Amino acid sequence: MTSEQGLTLLRLARAGVHAAVGGPEVRIPREDWLQAPGASFVTLMREGALRGCIGTLEAWRPLAEDVVENARACALRDPRFEPLTAEEYESVDIEVSLLSSSEPLLFADEEELYERLRPGVDGVILSAGPRRATFLPQVWEQLPDPMEFMAQLQRKAGLQDLPLRACTVRRYTVRKWREADFAAAGTKS
Repeated sequence: MTSEQGLTLLRLARAGVHAAVGGPEVRIPREDWLQAPGASFVTLMREGALRGCIGTLEAWRPLAEDVVENARACALRDPRFEPLTAEEYESVDIEVSLLSSSEPLLFADEEELYERLRPGVDGVILSAGPRRATFLPQVWEQLPDPMEFMAQLQRKAGLQDLPLRACTVRRYTVRKWREADFAAAGTKS
């Protein structure tokens, strides 16, 4: 993926958020790469604080549609926040993360799991039965210690009472683009 393609994804996410708060419906370009299946997360930041983050872990619909729908959901349906208002729309900074396919992370014990994790690189999916949660690689910025990272992920998934060896752990990587980075470089989204 190029920077120009990242900028296109950011524009689609911005249009999806705008549509969610009453703006025009999104027109999706017909470029082949946007029609290929893709898994994305859209993150909204406002005044340096998280304002919403929603995404998909598996590629099952066209990438452009995935980004737009995750942007809408992020603006309106992140259960941690009230729906974004039209007044807040202009003040949010948007980030789009494009996920790789996930792969199982096999480990004999928790010590080996902590050693195999790559802080700042790995996004992690933790699951057991119907419960599942993920942390994007960006979460390592707030939780750089693998033990604490996994403990917080267990809490998020509601699996804090289950030993990690009883859970399935998968990892993935992301390519990410943030509006603020393009703005700093003088490119408008």
